[in-house]
Amino acid sequence: MDRPEQRIRIVLVGTQHPGNIGSAARAMKTMGLSRLVLVAPERFPHPEAQALAAGADDLLAAAAVHATLVEAVADCTLVLGCTARSRRVPLPEQGPREAAAAVLEEAVGGGDVAVVFGRERTGLDNHELQLCHQAVHIPANPDYSSLNLAAAVQVLAWELRSAVLALEPRDAGEPRDPAATHAQLEGLFAQLADTLDAIDFHKGRAPESAMRKLRRIFLRCRLDAREVRLLRGVLADAQRMARLAGRGPDEPR
Repeated sequence: MDRPEQRIRIVLVGTQHPGNIGSAARAMKTMGLSRLVLVAPERFPHPEAQALAAGADDLLAAAAVHATLVEAVADCTLVLGCTARSRRVPLPEQGPREAAAAVLEEAVGGGDVAVVFGRERTGLDNHELQLCHQAVHIPANPDYSSLNLAAAVQVLAWELRSAVLALEPRDAGEPRDPAATHAQLEGLFAQLADTLDAIDFHKGRAPESAMRKLRRIFLRCRLDAREVRLLRGVLADAQRMARLAGRGPDEPR
């Protein structure tokens, strides 16, 4: 991949109307984006998707289809969820222009980025939002904020196109440490949850609230792969010490 836009994927989750998939592909292609990813689409492939793609059939043919969002973004280092304002899952929130700048910065640095759109009627569910680093909110007219899925994709695609066009050539090759992939971060979170159980951190309280807050802290830090390895080494030593103290998850209490 020699262009940053090739590291950007548009992910559609649970799309109900196949025409929206075709229209989204068309919106992407007009703005120079080519990586379309579908998560559990209700009807795909479908003639309506082909018809509304209007020449972007190659994007449909190359689209990756996954059963879950976890699979679709496993190798990504930045995941942005496009959503209406919500307090269900508190996430750092950006407008389309700020989000596009963050996406390009990540892609220029060699990271793979996912911009995720939810279902037409219900958007992304709480679990899917938890997988995102940040939320993107399109500030539509508050008196009529209903935005078609393909139109939302077009808005973000245009901002990404603008950011690509404004990118100075000298910025394109600046090296940096690779950011941790989504799968690497999920491995860290799973080990962190096990370690907190091993040291009896929760003291009988439900662990979900603490883990949500800890996930947000680590996601804000934008860890690279080396930092994840370091933290997992620390957790491994903590688990070892808990076992030696007779408080490991497999030890009698």
